[in-house]
Amino acid sequence: MALRIHSGGTLVFIGDSITDCSRREEGADPLGRGYVKFFASMLAVREPDVRITIYNRGINGDRVNSGLAHIPNSGLTNRWESDVIELKPDWLSIAIGINDVTSNITPGVTPVTPDIYEKVYDGLLARTREARPSCRFLLIDPFYMLADGEALDEVKTQVATLVPQYIEAVHRLSVKYKTQLVKTHDMFQELIRRHGGRTPFGAELVHPNETGHLAIAEAVYRALSV
Repeated sequence: MALRIHSGGTLVFIGDSITDCSRREEGADPLGRGYVKFFASMLAVREPDVRITIYNRGINGDRVNSGLAHIPNSGLTNRWESDVIELKPDWLSIAIGINDVTSNITPGVTPVTPDIYEKVYDGLLARTREARPSCRFLLIDPFYMLADGEALDEVKTQVATLVPQYIEAVHRLSVKYKTQLVKTHDMFQELIRRHGGRTPFGAELVHPNETGHLAIAEAVYRALSV
């Protein structure tokens, strides 16, 4: 496989905690400890002659449009100029959604409904297309790592019911903007089914372990290759 992004290009990953993955901790690798770092490592091994600039702009807890009180300038709409446009990406990878989902069931939080999520997400893509017409997109859909027959409490049942609506929104936007797409939810459901449980990929439903992040990195690598 050959990468769609050529030497000298810039690739920006933006999203929530799944992208962040400790990259903002003191002494941490700026690419974090998750799929962004694993993707960069794959690139170094598989494409040693390719030199691209990679940025990780994930922020733990982020949503498409809602800033977090304890993190100045959080919320994708609030930091899009500095964390995307000013970096002049040739490729932009976006993985956002699970916190938008849970905002609907979190007391005291203004909900980011599926309609709001899609409208704001659409606006971010349009804004990028206008500022960087040549930039290409990779959308990574939200996921919830459910095991077959798993007993769910009321909160988890609500999240599981809502997630598909956000996934469908991402898929519609992928069609609209002709993007590359990583269907992480489907990927994890198939992996969990074949392994007979979630344990190899994460201890809970939202955050993958290293193996889960490696699976995302591999899917990203395939999506960015021809």
